[in-house]
Amino acid sequence: MAVLSAEIRENFLSVLAGLTEKERAVISRRIGLDGERETLQSIGESYAITRERVRQIEDVGIRKIGRIVKSTRLHEIQSIGNKILALHGGLLIRDRLVSAVIRETGISEDVNSGIIEVILQSDYNIQKSKPQLGTRTYFSLPEVQKKLVQEAYKDAVRVLKKKGDIMENSALYETVKMNLFPQFWKVEAVLIDSILDVYTDIVKGEEKYVGLEKWKILNPSTLKDKAVYVLKKNKKPMHFVEITNAIADRFQESVKVATIHNELIRNNEFVLIGRGIYVLKEWGYKPGTVLDVIIDVFNKAKTPLSTEDIVAKVLRVRQVKTSTIYMNLQNRKYVERVGRNMYQLKEGAKLA
Repeated sequence: MAVLSAEIRENFLSVLAGLTEKERAVISRRIGLDGERETLQSIGESYAITRERVRQIEDVGIRKIGRIVKSTRLHEIQSIGNKILALHGGLLIRDRLVSAVIRETGISEDVNSGIIEVILQSDYNIQKSKPQLGTRTYFSLPEVQKKLVQEAYKDAVRVLKKKGDIMENSALYETVKMNLFPQFWKVEAVLIDSILDVYTDIVKGEEKYVGLEKWKILNPSTLKDKAVYVLKKNKKPMHFVEITNAIADRFQESVKVATIHNELIRNNEFVLIGRGIYVLKEWGYKPGTVLDVIIDVFNKAKTPLSTEDIVAKVLRVRQVKTSTIYMNLQNRKYVERVGRNMYQLKEGAKLA
């Protein structure tokens, strides 16, 4: 198509000329044709009518535009919009569809996106969702049922909550497809992906992960959340300097080592396992000193253990020198030797 925004505006104004004065004014104000976009409420107040009445005027005007556009070059925008929707399973959130249409048609990017939105909405084959709390506005083709949109979302949330962690989108979509099959038959992964964009409590990250927004894992805002993100991404213990560098690289921000170290120390989500190395508590680690770990080992074993067994068990959860473990085994207040290289928790010993 390759046209300038000025041409789109000129053609659109010609289309608007076929409406009543009030319809033309309402739609122009709603999309900010000559200024800022206005709400139904503000427009209604200026005419002394309800916001619902403004919405009705807008809807009637858009239906008229749909008839007029069919005989203009602007119809090409609708055709391309239909093709893009089909490629995404029949649904896309408004911003993604409008942006895709602008790119595909070659319209200059300074075009008023509201014009493109109205032209798409006026197509009788394209449906626009109504505003709903917790969702983004989306456009869809008639074959995409609202029930499917709702059930795909609900099932994805159920699966994520059951796992309790982010998932690769391919694995999540395959599970949702199987769960939806008895009711909706074959549902394409690309449609599930588009549906999840609609809901604000679903977050995607790194082009392959999906999670719940409240987890703050794929969209971390605080330094603590970013440290959690880095550890989960690396899936291994990390030194606090390594965590600092990873945060700086991933989020392109300057952070001080001391600041990150303080976050790791004061938040109980992190466990120090030795020599500045941290892990996530949810990985099964417990906070505490080497002596705490040794006592926990004895309590679980409920039998005397050899030096080798103790060292092996402690090193599974702490990265410390073996000499540090040997030194703590000499603590006669809590540990007693019961044979050659055999130790147990001293009877009645309790940590303060």
